[in-house]
Amino acid sequence: MFFKPRWLLHLALSVATLLLALPVLVVLASWLQWDAQALALMQEMARTVLPDYVGTTALLCALVGVGVISMGTVSAALVTLLDFPLRRQLEWALLLPMALPAYVVAYAYTDFLQFSGPAQVWLRAQFALEGRVLPEIRNVWGAAAVFTVTLYPYVYLLVRTALTERASHLMEAARLLGASLPRRMARVALPLARPAMAAGMALALMETLADFGVCSYFGIQTFTAGVFKAWLAMDNRVAATQLATVLLVTVLLVLGLEQRAQARMRFASLRGARHSQESRPARLRGWTAALACGLCAMPVLLGFVLPVLFLLHGLWQVDEWVQPWARFAQWAATSLTLGLITALLACALALVLAAQVRLFPRLWNRWLARVVGLGYAVPGAVVVVGLLLPLGWMQMTLETSALTRVFTTTVVGLVWAYLVRFVAVALQSVQSGYTRVPAHLDDSARMLGVSGWSLFARVHAPLLRRPMMAALLLVMVDVMKELPATLVLRPFNTDTLAVMAYQLARDERLGEAALPSLALVAVGLLPVWLLSRTLRQR
Repeated sequence: MFFKPRWLLHLALSVATLLLALPVLVVLASWLQWDAQALALMQEMARTVLPDYVGTTALLCALVGVGVISMGTVSAALVTLLDFPLRRQLEWALLLPMALPAYVVAYAYTDFLQFSGPAQVWLRAQFALEGRVLPEIRNVWGAAAVFTVTLYPYVYLLVRTALTERASHLMEAARLLGASLPRRMARVALPLARPAMAAGMALALMETLADFGVCSYFGIQTFTAGVFKAWLAMDNRVAATQLATVLLVTVLLVLGLEQRAQARMRFASLRGARHSQESRPARLRGWTAALACGLCAMPVLLGFVLPVLFLLHGLWQVDEWVQPWARFAQWAATSLTLGLITALLACALALVLAAQVRLFPRLWNRWLARVVGLGYAVPGAVVVVGLLLPLGWMQMTLETSALTRVFTTTVVGLVWAYLVRFVAVALQSVQSGYTRVPAHLDDSARMLGVSGWSLFARVHAPLLRRPMMAALLLVMVDVMKELPATLVLRPFNTDTLAVMAYQLARDERLGEAALPSLALVAVGLLPVWLLSRTLRQR
């Protein structure tokens, strides 16, 4: 009887992990139903759409990879290793593009640069031109630019951390040996940051592969857009499943690259050397300081300032103010409710799982945490297919569809999809908090007779309040910005800010789409503020 509650908890965590991994397992298990019809379908797809999907996705990933590495590495190296005007302000301002979902930035630039937008209208009027003045943004190159200016903070954060923790004292040693500043940066600093570059690029590529809003709005035929097209437009579940499998395998390969790069990153606490007089950032003056300031300000301008200004301009052009504001209250309430419910469930599950690993460090518990931690890498399109397939099978095999209606006509299925993706976010935050709880506190508590879940309640829980609040905030914001799963699985008359921003933009009502888009930007500023505050406390 003493072990019964513990084993019940083990069983509950195992069942929860299985439910979170079920969409991926269903997608992979679809290959077991291989038959002649499926083979013919795959051959037809290989002849028609697959080459376009592969080529477009590969080109988009290549452009985004080069863009985020260039923009993120240059900005991180400048603010970390050099000193110039506005450097302190730009250190946290470079994080601001993380507050904007990529599809919101796409709407903003499209509204401003389209044929009837302010930019081309002004240019035609000033220079007496006719026809299109600026190139079309709705293509692969435009999508790569949008992803670059919104996803470079992944590279910026990791490279900045690597350079802050390791490069300063080595840069000073190279200076004492007579190396010039450009040589020190090229031969010392950047080689140290290579694992961070690879890890940040992998994170950006996972977000690119999982995106649906930008690719669908720009009409780009990527794997994610192909999954939704095959399921919703072509009504072909087999094709959607096969495409989802290819997308899942690609994302898992990129995830392996990210984990390998993260394993090579080693950070040592060198605060004394970093803050010493000799290892301070090199001071720039004159045109070099202006150039460094301009290079760091450009990502902030392109990724945050201009899109927000474009959205505000579009919102100002809306003629009917009463109706958008009345509907906005309902969209915001739905988004906040879904975000709060999911965040509470995700944080509770993550806290119990992380505590289980800390208190009972067995192989099975660590394996459960690893499986749950992979959820964030699963694209929303794969989650949608993995949830709808078993529901379809149940509806065809059972005489009643009462059980399937629970998942399709209520928010149960939608919250389940959110948990599949975002429990990993909460788990990462809680595990990061546990790394700051010294192991000797556990030993001291056990010597005083406190162990098991009493140790968690009396020692761990008070120390994990801040990581739990951060996890709650991060999950809630991610849920509010999630588009693919919400777009397909939401019940009737359940519209969120993300869904309405996408639908209004798709209907070319970009002025009205600015209102929910700006609301998502305002919500996204909360985790950015939290992250910048954490970095300043280091």
